[in-house]
Formats: sequence, C-alpha cells, structure tokens
Amino acid sequence: MNLYKKYIGDLFLAVRFYAAMGCCIVLYVTSFFYEDFFTLSNIIFSAVCLLAAADYFFLFLFSKQPVAKRKLSERMSNGEDNEVIIDVVNKMPFIIRLQLIDELPLQLQVRNMVIRKTLQPRQSIRVKYSVKPVQRGNYHFGEIILFFQSSLGLLQRRQNIPASETIKVYPSFAHLGQYRILAQAATNEQGSRRMRKIGQSMEFEQIKDYVGGDDMRNINWKASARKGGLMVNNYTDEKSQQVYCIIDKGRLMKMPFKGLSLLDYAINATLALTNTCLQKQDKPGFMSFSDKPGSIIAADRKPVQRENIMRVLYKESASFMESDYEMLYMQIRSKIKQRSLLILFTNFESLTGLKRQINYLRSIAKHHLLLVVFFENTELTKLLGAEAKSREDIYIKTIAEKFAYEKRLIVKELQQYGILSVLTPPEKLTVNAINKYLELKSKQAI
Repeated sequence: MNLYKKYIGDLFLAVRFYAAMGCCIVLYVTSFFYEDFFTLSNIIFSAVCLLAAADYFFLFLFSKQPVAKRKLSERMSNGEDNEVIIDVVNKMPFIIRLQLIDELPLQLQVRNMVIRKTLQPRQSIRVKYSVKPVQRGNYHFGEIILFFQSSLGLLQRRQNIPASETIKVYPSFAHLGQYRILAQAATNEQGSRRMRKIGQSMEFEQIKDYVGGDDMRNINWKASARKGGLMVNNYTDEKSQQVYCIIDKGRLMKMPFKGLSLLDYAINATLALTNTCLQKQDKPGFMSFSDKPGSIIAADRKPVQRENIMRVLYKESASFMESDYEMLYMQIRSKIKQRSLLILFTNFESLTGLKRQINYLRSIAKHHLLLVVFFENTELTKLLGAEAKSREDIYIKTIAEKFAYEKRLIVKELQQYGILSVLTPPEKLTVNAINKYLELKSKQAI
C-alpha cells in the first residue's frame, strides 16, 4: 500500500499532458480523412509518452523531494494580522514549478489558499503570509501539501508534509507597544491644555528648599526649624491605585462588528488597559458577569498580573441571558473593599434598558469611581448618512435617528447621577478607554 501511494497515489496529470493528448486525438481523427497524418500522429503520440515517462523518472526516481517547514509564534493575537512563515527547499537538481497549500484552521474559513513559486535547483525560499483570527480558542494547522512539476510539465507529484500543530489565539496583544508609548507620553498637561485636578495628591516624595511659587500650605515647619530656612513637602501623583475592568458577558455583547463580537472588543481593550495600568504603576484587576458571577482576579501590581488576566480573558464567552446587575453590585461590595476605579464594559441599546439598571449603577458609584463604557451602533450611523430616496428610506432614517438620539440620552442620564461614561465606536474602544483612564489619572480623580 505504501509503495502504491509513493509511486502511483501521488501522481497527477498536468494540464500540459491533457493538451498534448488532445492534440494527438485531433491528429488521429484527421488521419481518418487524410492517411498521411497517421504516421505523424504515431510519432507525436510516442514522443508524448516518452516525455511523460522521462518526467515520471525525474519526479519519482531521480532525486530527493522538496521539503517545507512551517514557523509560527507560540500564540496568536485575536483580531490582528499574524504572520505565518514556511521555508521551502528544492532538493532536486532541476527547476521545479511549485504549488503550496497550507491546511489552515477551520475557524479561518479559507479554502483557496494556494501559493505558486518557481524554484531553481537546490534553492531555498521563505514564503510569508498572514492570517487574521476573529475568535479566541485553539487553532489547528494541518499538513503542508506540495504539488510540483519539472520543466516538462506533463506530470505533477503531490507531497504531504506532516506539520500538524495547535496554536492558541489570545486577546489582542499585538499593539500593546503603541499603548505603552501612549501611557509614557501622558502628562498632567497635554500640549497647552491645562488639566484641572479634582483632588490633591498626598503621596509624599521628598522635602526640599522653599522657592517662590511653592504652595505655602506644604511648608514643613519642623524641618524648617531644624535647618533655619523654609522647607516644603513635595508630593507626587498617587500610585498603586486599584483599577478594575468589569466585562458584561450578557446577550447584548454578542453583537458582531467587522468579524469580532462586542465582547471581543471589550476583552482586547481590557488587556491593553491592564498593560497601561502596570506602566502607570497602578494595580489592575478583572471581573466578569452575566446572569451569574464570572471570573475575578484581585487587583495586583505583580509583573505576572497581565499574563494572569490574559489567561482568564482567553476563556471568556458571551451568554444569551440578560445580565444581572444586582448580582454585580453584591459581588463588588463583597470582593472590592477599597475605593477603586471601575471601568464597566457593557452595552445599552435604549434608555429603557439603562433605567432598569440605573439604581444598581448609582449604588456602585457611591463607593467607587464608576466609568461606564458602551458602544455606538455604527450601522445606524451608516443609515443616517445615506440618502433617502423613497418613503421607506425616510421611515428607516427616522427610526435610526431615534435610536441614535437615545444613545446620547443615555450619556446625559448617567451624567445626571454623577456617573462617568464613554460612548465609542467598537474599533476605537481601546484608544478611547485608555485616554479616559489617563485623563482621570492626570486629574487625580481616582
């Protein structure tokens, strides 16, 4: 059976072979009417058979087969382009034309991935392409399949190279570097804009000599008496504050946008926020909920905190049930004892939906600084921008405007009760959430 597969099962007839045989058939048919073509037909048919035999010899018996090896990173980033590298070496002493097929994971739904290359004798090449997963989980890569033929091009040989491996796709971590730069560049004054501080930092840094312009209220009279000159206490921005990212896993977070669900956008933003909090020396934590309690990771500043949160985010999935905000309030009261910044990623599609939960949000905001992050419906934005050409289009635009207006009313309703909010398109969620965190940090609002 192995010999059959090796010498017969992997043999395929190329397009050039069918074209040559088609010419022979035409000549034989013509020879029925013109006998002079019969001899020519036999000569051409014999030549094609001899060349096919020679091609078989070159492909199957003459030398070693080409080899290929896939190189992948240990994990992939969800919603981002991830590079895949395949190294191919032509071990044959003649030029080959190659078709490379990589068996991609089922989740990618790619069925036409064929890479065509021409390799010189003993040449090695590196093939690169990218894949963009849109859901977290295990992605199984199968075999690498090579179809190659010689310069004669009559026959084609298949080679299956074992290369099965499973890669885990984690929440988006590919762009964490740019968010790190954003966190490092953030200061109390951004450009010429003055940031009003809500509170005064009380984290002591040092005692220094008084200079004109220092706050008289910070004079350290004991140190001044010992030195015989005015000394002042110098304070720095408070660090090691607790920041919890809370993700709603209810049914509204299953809504899709550009291949990713709203839950996936929230997860990617949570990972980026965790990284930014660690850069700002705060303590990031995590909590999730739906109709029942979800995962929780206590706030911490350890270097492994980001990895711990990433492993938990990897397994999170949305449910089809309505989220229980009363249960969330009870969980926060029992698990988070210190005043913290709570960044709640959720979604409200109507003002009525918010009013059902507003009492629980107000109760949470009494004990913590609550920031509610929810999503714009970008499909409504497209409808509002489209031209109305019929009565039906006018009705649709009117309804779209009503829902868009309700989103703005939700923001005002939250502001009325002193609850911070961010209304953002899904694709700008990470940047807007980080900017809001840095703003609150610079104002010392936490």
